[in-house]
Amino acid sequence: MNLAVIFGGKSDEHEVSRNSAVNVLTALEESGHDVLVVGITKAGRWYATKASHEEIANGDWEKRTDNRQAVIPADPVAHGFLIFDEADHAELHRIDCIIPVLHGDHGEDGDIQGLFELAEIPYCGPGVRASANAMDKSVTKKLAAVTGVDMAKYCVLKKYEYDKNPEEQIARALAVDDGNFPLFVKPSSAGSSVGAHKVKKAEDLRPAIEDAFLYDDKVLVEEMIAGREIEVALLGNEEPKASCVGEILSADEFYDYDAKYNNPESRTRVIDDLPEETLNQVRNYAVEIFKALDCRGLSRCDFFYSNDGRIVFNEINTLPGFTNISMYPQLWAAMGKPAPQLLEELIQLALEEHQWN
Repeated sequence: MNLAVIFGGKSDEHEVSRNSAVNVLTALEESGHDVLVVGITKAGRWYATKASHEEIANGDWEKRTDNRQAVIPADPVAHGFLIFDEADHAELHRIDCIIPVLHGDHGEDGDIQGLFELAEIPYCGPGVRASANAMDKSVTKKLAAVTGVDMAKYCVLKKYEYDKNPEEQIARALAVDDGNFPLFVKPSSAGSSVGAHKVKKAEDLRPAIEDAFLYDDKVLVEEMIAGREIEVALLGNEEPKASCVGEILSADEFYDYDAKYNNPESRTRVIDDLPEETLNQVRNYAVEIFKALDCRGLSRCDFFYSNDGRIVFNEINTLPGFTNISMYPQLWAAMGKPAPQLLEELIQLALEEHQWN
């Protein structure tokens, strides 16, 4: 098939996307696909590139003089990319399926999925509505609540209201856990724990909130759930399958961006020390949350297993990472699906889901 892989983007997770793309491209090459590789710069420019994996990983792909501007026409007749040469002549590259290896803003929030829908090109991952709802954690919580899963106590702060009366909004945040600390503060719509803070005392709450507002105009303040961070990978459309349950062993106080991607002491593993009944319940919740948000293709569902034995839903990620340390491909590999097979299944799910007349 003629596939397109899109990586990079304007989000704060640009570098993560590049590393994910290298692993996705490696798996697709093993399967013998014809792949058009399109990188999006941090400035939002789209280029078809023949960069090596190393150049993609370290960012040097942008320096190649043979990169060519790439555009997806919204007109569904094109069904692919227009690639422009040096004389601004365009050649059409028809595409059977797009694999968006994008994280964060404009990549997993429904923006780019809307373009794929207009162009009527099949693509991997959840659609516009599910992507937008999963990206906004405050909306995710409301939709996931129908499953009956336990969740941390929380409040949502809006920047407009905070700017009008910050003291009132800080008081709301302090009341989340009846004045107890620590509290977690994070942007409502951001990935990889960008802008997230563990706040241990009242005087640190305001700067944490104001930093989180740099990334979003809605901020979540949540009670801290003491326990283990666990995750489930999901694969499927209307009848998704859940992987085994994995655990994050963070080298820092919590699994923020630096602990996840820059600290080699952070580890992940498949859980083997909890009762099977508990693990099955986690997997069942993950499936039900996936369905409640109307997800398709793939997602990763994150929970806490609290010290008092509760399963507490945290969030769902609709385009999880494919880096060397990412849990999603690791969990499926543990289930006997190496990356090439996993990508093949994701492509088939995309083709089944997106069948335009």
